[in-house]
Amino acid sequence: MRVLVALFAAFSALAAYAQSSDYIEVTATKIEETVLQVPGSVTVISREDLDRTGARDLRSALALAGGVSIAPGGDGGPAGSIPEIWGLREADAFLLIVDGVPSGGAFMPQTEAIDIDDVERIEIVRGSAPVVYGATAFSGVIHIIHRRDAQRDAEVHAGSYGSAGISANASGLTADIDRERFRADRTGFDRGRFGWHGQKQTGSGLWRFDADALRLQQDPASPHPREGASLSSRFAIDTNVNPLDAHIDETRFHGSASYDRPLFGGTWTTTLALTHSSIDTLRGFIEDLDARSGTGFDQSRRILDAYLDSHLVRAPSAAFRILAGIDYLGGNATAESSTFDYSFERLDVVDPVESGIDLHDRRNFLSAYAQSEWTPAPAWRIDTGLRLNHTRERKGASSETNTRPSGLAGVSRMLANDTWLFADYRNTFKPAVVDFGPDDEDAILRPETSASYEIGIKRQNRRLFWQATAFTMNMNNLVVAQEVGGQPSLANGGKQRFRGAEVEANVKLSPRLRVNGSYSHHDARFRDYVQDFDGVPTQLRGRRFEMSPRDLATAGATFGDGRITASLMAGYTGWRFLNKRNTALAGGFTTVEAGFGMRTKWADLRIDGRNLTNRRDPIAESELGDAQYYLMPARSFRVSLRRSF
Repeated sequence: MRVLVALFAAFSALAAYAQSSDYIEVTATKIEETVLQVPGSVTVISREDLDRTGARDLRSALALAGGVSIAPGGDGGPAGSIPEIWGLREADAFLLIVDGVPSGGAFMPQTEAIDIDDVERIEIVRGSAPVVYGATAFSGVIHIIHRRDAQRDAEVHAGSYGSAGISANASGLTADIDRERFRADRTGFDRGRFGWHGQKQTGSGLWRFDADALRLQQDPASPHPREGASLSSRFAIDTNVNPLDAHIDETRFHGSASYDRPLFGGTWTTTLALTHSSIDTLRGFIEDLDARSGTGFDQSRRILDAYLDSHLVRAPSAAFRILAGIDYLGGNATAESSTFDYSFERLDVVDPVESGIDLHDRRNFLSAYAQSEWTPAPAWRIDTGLRLNHTRERKGASSETNTRPSGLAGVSRMLANDTWLFADYRNTFKPAVVDFGPDDEDAILRPETSASYEIGIKRQNRRLFWQATAFTMNMNNLVVAQEVGGQPSLANGGKQRFRGAEVEANVKLSPRLRVNGSYSHHDARFRDYVQDFDGVPTQLRGRRFEMSPRDLATAGATFGDGRITASLMAGYTGWRFLNKRNTALAGGFTTVEAGFGMRTKWADLRIDGRNLTNRRDPIAESELGDAQYYLMPARSFRVSLRRSF
């Protein structure tokens, strides 16, 4: 806490640089506005920030965002990632939005489909979005917004371990072919993507269109096993014991259309989106390290998502603005699976155990919502919102229906010019995640619920933006991974509490040089949860949530003068427990990333290095392999050449 106070004082002292500027965001309220007066913690990462750091994935794009930690890879494959916000690292705990549409729909955020190349900006809202986006997120919202300008360029790149790729952008059309390889044996992915982001102004309103086609072929890594209190020394780093033909292959088609027009003295917006994904998986996990044997599954999954939102924004007076609308989020998922055993000595031979395991899940989330902004005086802003959620799920022979409200209340108070104090309360729920593992049953887990409180202060000027916040989030029925009958499974995890404090700052020392820094202290604990360990029921009250670091810190500098770009970033991840009983402690570690770019008369040349300290620490726990962990990818380099035309 003394570190937090020191950083807070240092960032406050930098306010001497102040004069006015704007950081625009649309995620918190679906209305474009500055982040300063919004009662909540918001970070905006601009296109210029992405260019200066050479960001090419979600982890590098959010490397300097305070309180956010991105674990690359995970059970979704090496192309995906698992963000941690507010100390909660779960694949479905956050909401991923791409151009106003929830990515992954009613099931799971599709981080593997993210491409940073043609992004205009990224917005991060910490905490839930219980009104404007509803029953889909707890820890935070990550909103990726693509460019719709006439930029035309092409790039080729090459990197470590045989990585290479080519991409092109032309007036809203994007295409790229990417081959990424990692130091881990037989680990990588091949991605081909074609997208279009366009808009057209008509006499009555503005149309926006987005279309995307993705073909992704992943070769998954093996998570590293734990034995007792530490990772196994009998399992070499970068060893892959997946079957030889292991894969996670996905074909995805997405399309959306949005229409804005004046109506009743305000603006009416309607968005419709459809996404179809086909995912074929074959992979294995360690079952018995002594016997050198594994267990795996083969699965064919099909998902159809639909999203419809229609809302009206109107300002009856200069002091009052209201947003009201309805939305629908639906999904239909089918999966056919079979399981097998195999030996590490013969990775090409499998022994079928069970076949014909079918899953069919249909979800329908329908809601009506309203959120208001009231400024009773120039120094005050009060936000309130209410959403009525109706969710219905049918899974095999089971079904469940929930009708319940969610909402928020927030207030902001100007303390001095460009400095605002804020507080907010949010209450939300969401149906439990679907277990797409091979041993899923028809039973539907209980919905997850949360109530959070946040207080903070922000300052925003021409040279400086900083914010400091403190929060508490109480959760019930959070879905956690556990072992049932020797097989990994998902279950409701009783009650949890997430508390913390965060500080972040972005200082423009000159038009060319920026310095970023952040520090976060998180305390994530079980409040009431009993789990069986080797047949012994164990109360986990007071134990820390596994894989949740107590401390996170970032520091970095970026430089850009139109001819030269450069970046240097360091991130610290504090100690954390690898298991729920808190008997396996992993120490903290620091990663360093750097990049340098130079513009010539005919092209832009850039070289980037990731994880220059070559730390290989555990960063995410597998939900499919018991007591097995994904490690930080090894040091890598990338050289790119980009030409505008």
